[in-house]
Amino acid sequence: MDYDVIVVGGGHAGCEASLATSKMGFKTLLVSGNLNMLGSMPCNPSVGGPAKGVVVREIDALGGYQGKNADLTRLQIKMLNSSKGPAVRALRSQNDKVMYSKEMRKHLEKQENLSLYEAYVDHMIVDDTKTVRGVVCEDGTTFNGRAVILTTGTYLSSLIFRGHKFHEAGPDGQATSHGISKQLKELGFDVRRLKTGTPPRIKASTIDYSQATLAPGDNYDYRFSFDPGYDQIKKVNIPCYLTYTNPEIHKIVSDNIHESAMYGGVIEGVEPRYCPSIETKILKFKDKERHQVFLEPESLEWDQCYLGEFSTSMPEEIQDRMIRLIPGLKNCEVLKYSYSIEYDSINPLQLYPSLETKVVNNLFCGGQINGTSGYEEAGCQGLMAGINAALKLKGKKPFILRRDEAYIGVLIDDLVTKGTNEPYRLLTSRAEYRLLLRHDNADLRLREYGYKLGLIDDEQHDRLLKKISDIKECTNYLTTNNVVMSDSNNNYLESIGSSRLKESIKAVEMLKRPEISWQNIRNLISIPYSDEVLEQVEIETKYAGYIRKARNQAEKLESMDEKVIPQDINWDTIDNIALEAREKFKKIKPQTLGQASRISGVNPADIAVLSIYLETLRRK
Repeated sequence: MDYDVIVVGGGHAGCEASLATSKMGFKTLLVSGNLNMLGSMPCNPSVGGPAKGVVVREIDALGGYQGKNADLTRLQIKMLNSSKGPAVRALRSQNDKVMYSKEMRKHLEKQENLSLYEAYVDHMIVDDTKTVRGVVCEDGTTFNGRAVILTTGTYLSSLIFRGHKFHEAGPDGQATSHGISKQLKELGFDVRRLKTGTPPRIKASTIDYSQATLAPGDNYDYRFSFDPGYDQIKKVNIPCYLTYTNPEIHKIVSDNIHESAMYGGVIEGVEPRYCPSIETKILKFKDKERHQVFLEPESLEWDQCYLGEFSTSMPEEIQDRMIRLIPGLKNCEVLKYSYSIEYDSINPLQLYPSLETKVVNNLFCGGQINGTSGYEEAGCQGLMAGINAALKLKGKKPFILRRDEAYIGVLIDDLVTKGTNEPYRLLTSRAEYRLLLRHDNADLRLREYGYKLGLIDDEQHDRLLKKISDIKECTNYLTTNNVVMSDSNNNYLESIGSSRLKESIKAVEMLKRPEISWQNIRNLISIPYSDEVLEQVEIETKYAGYIRKARNQAEKLESMDEKVIPQDINWDTIDNIALEAREKFKKIKPQTLGQASRISGVNPADIAVLSIYLETLRRK
């Protein structure tokens, strides 16, 4: 059968990729080994987190589905870093992992131009021009396609480890895949081994929660999605709990570290730096007497709890001793022991910023195959790979987000420009313009792009225009209306630790006080605008100088990213470029002067020479 686009893998990247290409008008096939696990959460049952929560909102702003599904299936939600500045705030939801997967499948099945097929892909069809032409499944079925998107997650030649015992399997006991991995090597891809892990699962009803600390969600009804109509299916707010490791557990780890798959010489792959195993935490942070362990519900359908932050590759018998020393878990029933999983990924330096591979034409990759970790990182890459595959088939230039436009732009630029030797995780510290890339303004930054791409409809676009108009009106309203000096207002100001008014002042001046939030201002003056509009006005008012400075810096970056480097450039003909820079330019093939400047080992002098050379070419 013939399709325009074939997506291989039904995880978070695959779901977003197939939805994007089908919404953009292309006949799409999603091939997955188990259609009951579309958008599955094999590790933590949550969406969002620092930086990641902003990415989910960016996906939604562009027309993706991850945030909407998270809203539908959430068990609780929190705004992280709410007491800090807006640059580091982000949502994190606890989700029903069973419901999440079911709802994702329902949505995919309703999408026009999209077909689902349950099978494992054995290999791709690649012609003599190194252009992908389709896929062949393990059951022998062949599908022809004009573009293929690989979103295979952690299933390529995957091995499950507990101690020195290991077996072939993917996450949650699913089958591993060997054919694609073998073919990628034959095609000339730099295939690497990476490692991740998932903590134990405990029967929730056997936990003594009295020995743990309650960690409830927020009462405010936060949403990932900017669109209405995605309310929780089950109206619940299920708490998590917090407990800790202790010196006894640390001693067991230290005494038996040779039994760990990670430290016993069994695993080749590199584990995530920012999501380490408990062994790594104990070895690297010997001064810490304890480490956090979160007790997180996985589903309303299961009597099962996830031990967040307690990943380990120890043998089961040692894990069991460790688990029962955690406060509240002495008499628990362990349903599944922790394991590490090692898998193949490609070197992301072999990708263009569009996520098309440099090795095979019309082959795009998204998610953990590109060396990342996390559902959110996967989802945004799948979305961008889908968008760019569709644009490639339309004969249009790729859609590339800049570092000052989105965390998605930061992630992809980091991958294709700097590469990674470990599972890459987004952090706020990776974004130099994070004050511009906030949770609250993702729609203002990106929804217009989604509309032009055909992923956002007229109704959604009209809401964006209305919000932009309301922000301007609200700013004018606060500039022209006063907070009056009155006993009630002064008493309220005193109650929140702010100074009393000696005379009436403009509401916008009151909002500039560092201790006054948009929630507070509502108690001082009647404001006929929504919370999200007032929040925007507060941030733009309080941080005006910092935002202006960041935007000015971003404009310099934009000017460099507008200077395109011809892809047929002969790097050997450019004099006075350092040898290291020349080698990296040849390998990475930067598409713009800005991208070239961000390559590790490239000096400002190299960029100056390259800039002059490009200007010379332009004048010819």
